[in-house]
Amino acid sequence: MNGKDITALFSLAAIWGASFLFMKIAAPVLGPFFTTELRVTIAGIVLLVYAFFSKHHLGIMGKWKQFLLLGALNAAIPFSLICMAELNLNASLAAILNATTPMFTALIAWGWSKEALTRYKTIGLLIGLVGVAVLVGWTPTPMGRTGLYSVLFSLLAAVSYGLGGVYTAREFKGVKPIDMAIGQQFGAGLLLFPFALIYFPKQAPSAEVVYSILGLSIMCTAVAYLIFFRLISSIGAVKAVSVTLLVPIFGIVW
Repeated sequence: MNGKDITALFSLAAIWGASFLFMKIAAPVLGPFFTTELRVTIAGIVLLVYAFFSKHHLGIMGKWKQFLLLGALNAAIPFSLICMAELNLNASLAAILNATTPMFTALIAWGWSKEALTRYKTIGLLIGLVGVAVLVGWTPTPMGRTGLYSVLFSLLAAVSYGLGGVYTAREFKGVKPIDMAIGQQFGAGLLLFPFALIYFPKQAPSAEVVYSILGLSIMCTAVAYLIFFRLISSIGAVKAVSVTLLVPIFGIVW
């Protein structure tokens, strides 16, 4: 990676580290599905406004089926699962468990795209996993059945992110980051809409929840995915998702 890529990677880690705090605040009040629906819809609108003022011509309709699948794998499923997990887990532990994403991505890339699982890549992933294990050990949480389900939700979200990262690298070569970001958010929003209606919140959100949703939507989704898709185009899916090894540092700090 060059200096610009490394800067982008750390910036993305800082932004996504905050997302776990915002979800922890919003999900218990609005519910996982409604929180995620607001997150992706507001982010999509913000990105559309950005595209309009930057005079960018959108090219997403020709790949609408692919964007629906991308929205499911990279947003609707993992965002909702993490929100479900954070009903019982603290934000820092959820961020730590999310750091298993590079392992799943490397395994998926190896099995799906036949991307070589080199010795150095394997050693790097193992070191990362040891780091995750150490951090989990330093963040003790009572592990009843509910806690175990929450951990499972977090790990399934990491698997979904891995699938989404590899799918992006395979299916969206040459597609501009802003097109991928907008297509993903609206694809996820369409898929989540029925669930958001079913689980419509029964209480009005506080100012803290509103600010959390705005931070989650604008910074942690709209801005973050522009950076993320640029990184995938620049350095590939496996290296790009290594950002999740840095996210726990910022997740714990925030």
